[in-house]
Amino acid sequence: MHQGISTFPCTQCGLCCQRVNLANETKPLDRGDGTCKHYSDADKRCNIYADRPDICRVDRQYELHYADQYSWNEFVDINLEICSILWEVSEKS
Repeated sequence: MHQGISTFPCTQCGLCCQRVNLANETKPLDRGDGTCKHYSDADKRCNIYADRPDICRVDRQYELHYADQYSWNEFVDINLEICSILWEVSEKS
């Protein structure tokens, strides 16, 4: 797939799904409380994971918008930093 890290090391914490209101690109997915309309609170998972939008696919976003700006490993690092920020936000709320 990409040089170095082959896939994004997602922990499936669901925080990106619970904070779609924080990014302009994902705001249309907001069900009204900041959480994605496809996120199941009961299962703590995406109800449409296999068919999720491109914006929810790190590898697809890289290919579509960032491959000419960053290496795959740099892009993964940027996304992991965003994961850290989401953890900080969730701990404060």
